[in-house]
Amino acid sequence: MMKCVLIYNPNSGKLTNRNDIKKLYKVFENYGYEVDIIYTEYKGHAKEITKKLKDVDLLICAGGDGTLNEVISGNIERSKPLLLGHLPLGSVNDVAHMYGLTGSTTRNLVMLLNGARKNIDVCLLNGNPFVYVACIGAWVDISYSTPRKLKEKYGKFAYAIYGIKQLRQKLQFYNVKYTVNGETHEDRFSFIFITNSNRVGGVNNIYDDVKLDDNKFEVLFCNVKSKLELLKKLSMLKKIDIRNIPDFEYYETNSMKIKFYDELNDSWCLDGEEMKHKSNTFKFNISKEINVLVPKVNIDKLFM
Repeated sequence: MMKCVLIYNPNSGKLTNRNDIKKLYKVFENYGYEVDIIYTEYKGHAKEITKKLKDVDLLICAGGDGTLNEVISGNIERSKPLLLGHLPLGSVNDVAHMYGLTGSTTRNLVMLLNGARKNIDVCLLNGNPFVYVACIGAWVDISYSTPRKLKEKYGKFAYAIYGIKQLRQKLQFYNVKYTVNGETHEDRFSFIFITNSNRVGGVNNIYDDVKLDDNKFEVLFCNVKSKLELLKKLSMLKKIDIRNIPDFEYYETNSMKIKFYDELNDSWCLDGEEMKHKSNTFKFNISKEINVLVPKVNIDKLFM
């Protein structure tokens, strides 16, 4: 039989029922896999486990977007990266929704094992991988600052509840110099988003025709000057292409450099987790080392 390891983050929930776990074992057996389930015990553990695995045909991450980030981070550091699959168990699950996965873990496993092997673009920020989004600005810390007890009680609605409490937070403006597609610019922005996804923060179809294997990522610089203006811009997304919204600058590229002129005290948010740093200069590029199993449902939409 083939060997599969499933890294499970118990803080993401859902796999608490023994019958559900038995169903997963049965599905693996039906598809010719012997499976070991390894539970994570602390932040960063999934990355450590991934780096040390041996003789594995398939590695599946069972957790949220942050756990997936850890697994991919560990996988990139391997001399021979493993084939990956993702079973969503978190609160928002932007990546899983983009792939077309559902709320049923057993069904999702079947979809993965019946899926296709695809090489994906993994974006890097100063060498730190992120699967679908890196962002900086007011409120982006909600994804990692929202108390766990609140998330356990209210699920994805916890972010909205905590976000309302954070509305007093002032907008931060960044004076930056950036080089993209061979051109250098200087400007001031309140938000910066680098993505490889058509869904961020639970909002679908932010961009049209996003491809996950085109050796490009999407860049959005925003110069909104107030909370009210931000809400107005977001409401425009339903009617206007994001590329045409005033005070938004949009690029597609595979390499970019940003320098912040002022001391940068804010952290970047990578796939919903905080990335602390000691630099004011950040380089973005792409790794093509990772292959994943994805459901067939959205393949034509997401891949070239």
